[in-house]
Amino acid sequence: MNRVFLFILDSFGIGGAPDAGKYGDEGANTFVHIAERMKLNIPNLTSLGLGLASQACTGNNPLGDVEIKGRWGHAEEISRGKDTITGHWEIAGVPVPFDWGYFPNIIPAFPKSLTDELIKRARLPGILGNKHASGTEIIEELGAEHVSSGKPIVYTSADSVIQIAAHEESFGLQHLYDVCRIARELTYELNIGRVIARPFIGTAPGNFTRTAHRKDYAVMPPSPTLLDCLTKAGRAVVSVGKIGDIFAHSGTGREIKVAGHEALMRTSLEVIENLPAGGFIMTNFVDFDTNFGHRRDPLGYGKLLEEYDAMLPRAFEALKEGDLLLLTADHGNDPTWKGTDHTRECVPILTYARGMKPGSIGRRETFADIGQTIASHLGIPKLGAGTSWL
Repeated sequence: MNRVFLFILDSFGIGGAPDAGKYGDEGANTFVHIAERMKLNIPNLTSLGLGLASQACTGNNPLGDVEIKGRWGHAEEISRGKDTITGHWEIAGVPVPFDWGYFPNIIPAFPKSLTDELIKRARLPGILGNKHASGTEIIEELGAEHVSSGKPIVYTSADSVIQIAAHEESFGLQHLYDVCRIARELTYELNIGRVIARPFIGTAPGNFTRTAHRKDYAVMPPSPTLLDCLTKAGRAVVSVGKIGDIFAHSGTGREIKVAGHEALMRTSLEVIENLPAGGFIMTNFVDFDTNFGHRRDPLGYGKLLEEYDAMLPRAFEALKEGDLLLLTADHGNDPTWKGTDHTRECVPILTYARGMKPGSIGRRETFADIGQTIASHLGIPKLGAGTSWL
């Protein structure tokens, strides 16, 4: 029986979303704009058809012509939004046809009724921030005051999200999680997609560092996802990284939380070694997004792409007959773009299997084609959205 390994290169868009203008992102292109600033050495992604996917999407292939060993294409997003949850849900066969709730880019960003109730229920001395902000910048700005006052740092972005940052030691990790759970309860009626706990350590501005103990509190998907359907069919499902949080732990099977690209890849390969026939692994490689996309660091993003590319042969070698490796992304985050938010882009679809006949799978009208193809490859009933290319 076949197996599937789905690797999400978080934020690795390849530009060209037809509706990018509606989101203020016309012209954004994460991949091409990185390639314009450095000569990328990514032979494995190139051999899977990344350059050809880019060319088909926008007419720009920064990688040149090489021998291709996989099947490649690109997908457009039909959901409303350009955030992590929306992209992952659509990949898993559940597009989001509704609008999320958002907070205005003003100060204060949150309704007074919300912050008053959060302070009351969580028994807080108050909150800091209350605005749109970069997560790393606001910790530098307000971290010292947070430690001295005990007030958590509460902020948002262009996504449907509340992020709450607090010091792991002085505030306490469990205390932070408890505050986030209360915030999650208070924001369901506002249709906010996620509340994210952002713990950090350090003693002063300049050495404050976010830790790997991030936790996302997401809403439940509105209908069964690929993961739910696989679980219902009795298949082994393993979620690596932040996948469990993104899907509100519904159908996510065995959840393994690790941080860092090397640990995420190593863990995924260890799981592959023992995954039974018919099994499915979904891994989110988040560092592209958090460490370099949001921080608008194209050279750092490019170097991480090269490091990731160098790890891929280990994944190729782990494949058995009938296994399918699939690489894609959930949205864009052009590190050369204005602001610090995600960008509305198409995503690459790169696949590899032993004995695969190389070629194009074309332009896919929805990310959901990915989930539908995985369902087909694994022999479970069709999902609610998407078309398989198999």
